[in-house]
Amino acid sequence: MESTLKIRKRIHEFIDIADERILRIINGIIDVEEQEDNYPAVPDWHYDEINERREKYLSGESKSYTWEEVKEKAKSALK
Repeated sequence: MESTLKIRKRIHEFIDIADERILRIINGIIDVEEQEDNYPAVPDWHYDEINERREKYLSGESKSYTWEEVKEKAKSALK
């Protein structure tokens, strides 16, 4: 079985030389996929990570910073 990376590479190479008919077919596939209810605009793992971080913040296990604090820490790290 081919790895995802190899499949992506093969598809990219194919698209670079594909004629208009093939490109329209692929574009149609993408259109249909994007219209599906389960088409993930944001991956589920991202929501899981946000929820986990939120829980840690609410429980006091982690701290948040203002934008000003973040900029100051970044500037200090560069000195």
